[in-house]
Amino acid sequence: MEQFGRITRSATSLRARIRDGAKRPATEQSSAAASEIFVPTRVTRAPDGECIYAIGDIHGRCDLLDRLMVEIEADAASLPAGTKATIVFLGDYIDRGLQSKDVIEMFLGDRLAGFNTIYLMGNHEEALLKFLDDASFGSQWARYGGAETLYSYGFQAPNSRSTLGSHDAMANAKQAWEELWNEFRVRLPEPHLDFYRSLRPYHVAGDYLFVHAGLRPERSLREQSVRDMLWIRDEFLDDDRQFSHLIVHGHTPAEGVFRDDRRLGLDTGAFLSGRLSAAKLFGTEITILAT
Repeated sequence: MEQFGRITRSATSLRARIRDGAKRPATEQSSAAASEIFVPTRVTRAPDGECIYAIGDIHGRCDLLDRLMVEIEADAASLPAGTKATIVFLGDYIDRGLQSKDVIEMFLGDRLAGFNTIYLMGNHEEALLKFLDDASFGSQWARYGGAETLYSYGFQAPNSRSTLGSHDAMANAKQAWEELWNEFRVRLPEPHLDFYRSLRPYHVAGDYLFVHAGLRPERSLREQSVRDMLWIRDEFLDDDRQFSHLIVHGHTPAEGVFRDDRRLGLDTGAFLSGRLSAAKLFGTEITILAT
């Protein structure tokens, strides 16, 4: 069975995941909802007449999403008349935080009705879908954030760790997961299931390509695998070759937004740090909004 990424439980472990020398965070923002404008060496442009807001990994922090949306709504209200306002969500809406269901409810409600919305698949949404197909994946998913998602939907994940070394206990845990799996499949709201299944792997607009994790540098877009788009780290982060588009992504948490001429990283570890970040892409400007 494939390893499903490690959940970090403290700010210290989050900082440990920030790669030494590989992150060049933007100037730190000391106040809530602060913003800044990058002036990159490589000039990139959003589609004419469109303003795009890209939002990093939410991970069950609907409270932070609500606060960030207040900032985005205020900003969008000041756009020139006739401008198309689009929000691209970069995946990992669920797991780790306790409000995963609430995040999806916000997506499906009226809050975003004034925006064109694009929802990308993250590796955590992929994990939920894998669990729906395979009850045996439940204990692994639960250890890496799925337990919190199940809790948000009204379920208690079985404690699989206590079963090690006991054949009977392991059998009981397996049965408990199968029972939970059957019930979860029945009680998961159909609009939520449709939402998870509708997520796309990437989106292209103007000079930007939006994807959850990144791309494999030596391959064309047609040659990219969905797995890489959801999971890649080192091969993407360590390479210095530019792509045809600036890659806007999440997946790898950092203490601040990262920006260079290859990529714009927007995962700022919201579920632990309390900082949910977004990039406003309008004309040739890149402006950062954050909680």
